[in-house]
Amino acid sequence: MTKLIDNDLIIEDLILEIRGQRVMIDADLARLYGVSTRRLNEQVKRNLHRFPQDFMFELNIKETSELVANCDRFNNTKHSSVSPRAFTEHGALMLASILNSKTAIETSIQIIRAFVRMRNLLTSNKELTNKINKLEKTTSFHDQRIREILTIIKKLIIYDNGQSKNKVGFSL
Repeated sequence: MTKLIDNDLIIEDLILEIRGQRVMIDADLARLYGVSTRRLNEQVKRNLHRFPQDFMFELNIKETSELVANCDRFNNTKHSSVSPRAFTEHGALMLASILNSKTAIETSIQIIRAFVRMRNLLTSNKELTNKINKLEKTTSFHDQRIREILTIIKKLIIYDNGQSKNKVGFSL
């Protein structure tokens, strides 16, 4: 348990994207918080009013089978009659408040930090992508201008080589 909490990369690996949101699955959160998935979901049911749709949602059958197919750690979910729940960053924080244990509070802080790091990484990637796109446009424009200059230079060379050798200037 401690290794999972101490190693932020592992927490970040537990964050998935489902329905366009970054979420953590109830079984992963239960393991991190040191409780069973059943106990975690019991607490959620007792406090359902604290978990609006933007904090938590249940996976549908298609999402559950996709989750099982892509993540080996959810193999026992395949035969479960209960749909897994997905918790957003805010839902994970709300879980810590209803579980109300020292482990849950400490873990939730690290989970929130992992979500923040991922958000910052995505933001910096978007900025980098924008800069690269701008550089490509500038380079493309410069390439076009260089081609035009080379075409003009070639025409001048051909014109200079193909003309008669009449001297320019005055003759006496």
